Amino acid sequence: MSEEKVDKNENKISIDPITRLEGHGKIEIFLDDDEEVKNAYLQVPEYKGFEKFCEGRRAEDMPNITNRICGVCPEAHHLAASKALDDAYDVEPPEPAKKLRELFYNAYIFADHILHFYYLASPDFLVGVDAPREERNILGVIGEVGEEIGKKVIRQRGKGQKIVRMLAGKSVHPAFGLPGGVTKSLSSEEREELKELSGDMVDFAQFTLDLFKDEVLAKYEDVIKEDRLETYSMGLTEDGELSHTGGEVNVVDPDGDNFASFTGADYTDVIREHTESWSYMKFPYLKEIGWEGFEDGEDSGVYRVGTLGRINTAEGMKTELAQEEYEEMFDTLGYPVHSTLAYHWARLIEVLQAAELLENLAQDEDLESDNIRNEPGEPGSGIGIVEAARGTLIHDYDLDEDGLIENANLIVATNHNASVISMSVRDAAKKYIDGGNIEEGMLNRVERAFRAYDPCLACATHSAMGETPLKVNIYDEDGEKLKEITQGIDEE
Repeated sequence: MSEEKVDKNENKISIDPITRLEGHGKIEIFLDDDEEVKNAYLQVPEYKGFEKFCEGRRAEDMPNITNRICGVCPEAHHLAASKALDDAYDVEPPEPAKKLRELFYNAYIFADHILHFYYLASPDFLVGVDAPREERNILGVIGEVGEEIGKKVIRQRGKGQKIVRMLAGKSVHPAFGLPGGVTKSLSSEEREELKELSGDMVDFAQFTLDLFKDEVLAKYEDVIKEDRLETYSMGLTEDGELSHTGGEVNVVDPDGDNFASFTGADYTDVIREHTESWSYMKFPYLKEIGWEGFEDGEDSGVYRVGTLGRINTAEGMKTELAQEEYEEMFDTLGYPVHSTLAYHWARLIEVLQAAELLENLAQDEDLESDNIRNEPGEPGSGIGIVEAARGTLIHDYDLDEDGLIENANLIVATNHNASVISMSVRDAAKKYIDGGNIEEGMLNRVERAFRAYDPCLACATHSAMGETPLKVNIYDEDGEKLKEITQGIDEE
């Protein structure tokens, strides 16, 4: 166990840094006098403040500014910003542009989910939380599944990235979306290449689901079923089917009954944000229910987004094979699914749907159309919502008469999930930590709890209209506190 990573000091255990995620964070576990876990916190010490330095920028630059928030999911911010500008300029993209955006986005979902399952999550299962730390990584996974499968994973993820690059010029920080459309369509040669690229993606997605069922579900089903939080769920649906780029946001209660539906313009009627002094992340909750702290159940406004949130809110999938997997998941775990580790299963069902959609879109001649943009109107206010790999992503912009950003607010997936991630970390610590006898496998089980959500802490630390939770204590040379200054903190 690395001394740099784990520090036990009196009645506190620190896991610093936490690993296999995007961004920087640590877990603080507090023990009582009997060395039992009293509470645990996922702390995010980084602060970006993207909204504030977007002010005064040209609105059309936002898709290329906000995709710098993160190198893991720039496509999500890019398209959310593009959709917000569609709304702000009151312009609807033509159908070929919508299909090209859908192609771009499903390539991203395919590649991103593969990255998370094989590189970040599967070491917890295929290698095991009790394995030596030098083996709990992608090389350890390749050691378990074999070199040929490892090469296949790299090739298949590369296909998703290549499709993004084909449309957007590069696979990281793309330049593709515009108000009212996209920058380019595909040539006939590119569409033929797309057909070849998408050819065996479906087979690979099915292989990965079989691997999950054989090596994860079969061995960890009891653990998956035990690790539960009964919360509300949120996700985009289109005609009742799971969607990533269109439709409206649905919310279901812990019993799976419809609670709310909203479009971009109405999101502030449904969601509010809470702050805590110990994290730069904000904690959204359902406004009608209210903030009741870090508790699950029908009386708590806490909800989940991401792959599990989406699958709980959708009535079905868009494609045939993914629909079969969707039904099998609920047959196995019940509806709605409240098992946190089931995020991984839901993630792989989305990989299959993305692969099927890519294969279908490759046959569509509209991808070669020149009709890829409609003329924007006058600037105003706009909201764009997409489902990032990690969950519901909201971009909200106010433009002045010159098309410059006056205000910007981003609510990203990991913000929506901030409360449930904290609760999962707390519950795992209480279940697995023996304060008097700390073993690395115990701490790895705590980290496994947050990793199911695929959090992006770089995206999640932000300042809405310049306000971020901050507490500053000023001391004199003798260590006496002279003054305390707070901003954006809800004091009890």
